[in-house]
Amino acid sequence: MASLDGKAALVTGGGTGIGAAIAEAFAGAGACVAVTGRRSEPLERTARLIADRGGTALAVRADVADLDAMTGAVRQALARFGRLDIVVANAAVFPSRGPVLECSPGEWQRVLDIDLTGVWNTAKAAVPALARGGGGSFIVVGSGLARVSGAGSGAYAVAKAGVSALTRVLAAELRESRVAVNELVPGPTRTRPIDADGEADDAGQRWTAIGEWYKDPADVARLALYLAELPPWGPTGQVFSLAGRLL
Repeated sequence: MASLDGKAALVTGGGTGIGAAIAEAFAGAGACVAVTGRRSEPLERTARLIADRGGTALAVRADVADLDAMTGAVRQALARFGRLDIVVANAAVFPSRGPVLECSPGEWQRVLDIDLTGVWNTAKAAVPALARGGGGSFIVVGSGLARVSGAGSGAYAVAKAGVSALTRVLAAELRESRVAVNELVPGPTRTRPIDADGEADDAGQRWTAIGEWYKDPADVARLALYLAELPPWGPTGQVFSLAGRLL
């Protein structure tokens, strides 16, 4: 029996990068998986790949910045799978680097809406379903920049710091409901299309030069799978990191 047989998961930002890799790993372990995001094409691609490998997947177009959309996505997952055991709040945007005070009001708000409020929306929509099923796992994809941010990390670092605090608050409030809430910090990860095309990867060279592990999304997915396999009465409010430095 696979480790997630009989379970159902929802992964936000599941069409590309880390989210797609996590969805594929969960499906490979036996879970039914719903993937959400703002663009239909990559979601359908992830769902087809899972189906081609014998898994079960559902693609749902939904923006995490829209609570009604996320509530609808959870409703569709429940209608299709009959349950929800695991949620991964992965969707995020990382705007171009620059001084935080040079960020436009619109860009600042967009990053906070997706990267921070999007996690809250996902939890608000999904946690009741996890609790009704007797508990489950809510995994938040965080960032090392929440703790070691510096010049140029801008609204993204601010939002991810909020995400880290939200993880701890949710963990404390949901313990009695047996919903474990933990933060996964990937560290530097190859997620841009340019890497998949085999072109020069300057980011990878920079990270490698300072001794940092520049990993593939599949490496992150293995840690997400480990967290999903833990019992809901296990660790909660914790940070699980693949970053190569003390956070």
